[in-house]
Amino acid sequence: MTPTPDADPNPSAAGIADHADAIEQFGYKQELKRTLTFSDLLIYGLIFMVPIAPFAIFGSVFQQSGGMVALAYIIAMVGMMFSANSYAQMAQAFPMTGSVFTYVGRGTHRGAGFVAGWMILLDYILVPALLYLAAALAMASFVPDVPVWAWVIVFVVLNTVINYFGITLTARVNKYMLVAELIVLAIFLAVGIWAVASGRGHFSFEAFFNPHTFTFAVVFGAASIAVLSFLGFDAISTLAEENAGTSKQLGRSMVFSLLIVGALFVVQTWVAAMLVEDPSTLIAKGDVAGTAFYDAAAFAGGPWLGVLTAVATAIAWGFADAMVAQAATSRLLFAMARDRQLPKFLRQVNRKHKVPTNATFLVAAISLAIGIPLASLPDGLTVISSLVNFGALTAFLMLNVAVVWWFVVKHRSRRWFLHLVFPVLGFLVLIAVVWNAQVAAQTLGFIWLALGIVLAIILGLRGRLRDPLSMQAAESAEAEDDAHDAEK
Repeated sequence: MTPTPDADPNPSAAGIADHADAIEQFGYKQELKRTLTFSDLLIYGLIFMVPIAPFAIFGSVFQQSGGMVALAYIIAMVGMMFSANSYAQMAQAFPMTGSVFTYVGRGTHRGAGFVAGWMILLDYILVPALLYLAAALAMASFVPDVPVWAWVIVFVVLNTVINYFGITLTARVNKYMLVAELIVLAIFLAVGIWAVASGRGHFSFEAFFNPHTFTFAVVFGAASIAVLSFLGFDAISTLAEENAGTSKQLGRSMVFSLLIVGALFVVQTWVAAMLVEDPSTLIAKGDVAGTAFYDAAAFAGGPWLGVLTAVATAIAWGFADAMVAQAATSRLLFAMARDRQLPKFLRQVNRKHKVPTNATFLVAAISLAIGIPLASLPDGLTVISSLVNFGALTAFLMLNVAVVWWFVVKHRSRRWFLHLVFPVLGFLVLIAVVWNAQVAAQTLGFIWLALGIVLAIILGLRGRLRDPLSMQAAESAEAEDDAHDAEK
């Protein structure tokens, strides 16, 4: 007898949904290829978050935080750690692809799940375009004869080809890219620490706390920008149906990748902050050219280090990170289409490579459609990054609520820290971050949220928010009625 999907909220205790082949009990078929190990998932998360991500936005976070850039990253990491716990708990209860769309929909209501998926789409769909554009702008600064839009096309085509040939190739390429990023980071840290020790920089802990600039609004506002560097740990959940291990492995990979990259972010921003030649000017005027980190690197080790960190950022954002972002987005689109909440052509899986082909190509097309026009706008990156953060954080808020509702309210769980304290704390931290985000991001984000709510109502009225098992039963009944009518 097939168990029902809502049988038990605690898989580790009841033995339900704790193995890689458990999705059949939720009304789905295993269509994707299960090949990913714990190290593959861990590397995937690290690549998506980009170990050198602060290179690109260091100046913006430094200005917004009043120089307390390391503190801003710590606050962002704390908020993400609580959300990572929520992801880990829900991944054990519902070991399938779809990220917050699946977890919120299963944990609370299918309509709420659609809204959560709709909000995370604002993150996932725009992230590849954001990454391609950032990388294209960086490359154009070194090769000005090639226009920015051409670099966007190059990155999109290259990553789409790799993703088309399957998740195994993607995972293999990820490992090489991660090693390269860590080597560049190690070079910067070694040279930077030596520069500070030799007196070129100014040793201090002001990156963690500066009484002259500290306010809660300042640090939480900066955290709303710094959180962009952490977005990606959650993308591991989209690979649930390609995970070769248990659902617990999926949760552990999210937590460990977040801890590792968080430590790297704090260390590198602290070192870079001590190498800023004129902190007061950077705080007052901002990083208009977007080169604050590269300038600090050049100050520590010479122009070669500035160029190295800039080129590494372009490759990491436009190739490695964008590649996994495209893979994650295609899996989310696949999951929503499989539940009949997006067009059915998005649920097509390539028989040979076992990847959602149409969803992969759609992400590439959207990236081109957004990235090429914004390549000519001076504030294109700011607009996209603000919307990406708002969409992700709103979805995380809903996820934390879903954990409390599913485990504590609905199933009376007594694991208070995992199922109540941590989700509530995560909710409160994220509320503070969203509250202090840019007004433009809040306005556009709430418009997107309102549109998602309207679409959820329409889908509900059309019967598209039912559980897949219920839909299968209804479709089978309709087929039997049609056959019976035909016999008559």
